[in-house]
Formats: sequence, C-alpha cells, structure tokens
Amino acid sequence: QVQLVESGGGLVQAGGSLRLSCAASGSIFSINAVGWYRQAPGKQRELVAAMYSGGSTNYADSVKGRFTISRDDAKNTVYLQMNSLKPEDTAVYYCNIVIMNREYWGQGTQVNVSS
Repeated sequence: QVQLVESGGGLVQAGGSLRLSCAASGSIFSINAVGWYRQAPGKQRELVAAMYSGGSTNYADSVKGRFTISRDDAKNTVYLQMNSLKPEDTAVYYCNIVIMNREYWGQGTQVNVSS
C-alpha cells in the first residue's frame, strides 16, 4: 500500500509563488510516473504536470514556463514549484503516483490565488 500526503497549499496573491510537496510512504518501487492534477469548482480534474520514469516531463499549456515538477527519491517526495501564479490557478491540487501501473492519489491541497 502507498500513502501520499500533500502540503504547501495556501493563499497567495497573483504573481506570487508556492511550492507543493507530496510525501510518499509505503511500498514505493518501480514508479512509472508522478504527477500533479488540479480541480477547480465546477470543472473536471486536469493534469498539471507529470514526470515519467525516463525523466521526461509534460505540462499543461496553461502552466508551461511557470510551473516545474521535480522529485527527490531520497526523500520519496514529489514537488510542484508554482511561480507567477494567476487567479485561474485556484484549485485543489492532487498528487498522483503510478506504481506498477496502479494509481495512487493524495487527499489534495487547496491553492487560492487572489487578484
């Protein structure tokens, strides 16, 4: 079993920065991919950023150049650095890890960006 705990969300003014963290525990091996998703009120959950086992990354067009996904395997932690935040980035952000083709989700962390 794998547990994911996100942290780092909060309230920030437009143009500000936040760094989200996702700490993983449990049977962590053979990770296929790690990623961050978000869900705004009344909208579907969407992929924000992903990093695959080969090291390649993928970003939503709306966050390219502003957000960076990274991972620290020694700490079993995945990060999402978010810069130049916009009000439209307001959402609940979820960490996702795929291990042996099985998905695990965190509980989510709220990010609010004020104009």
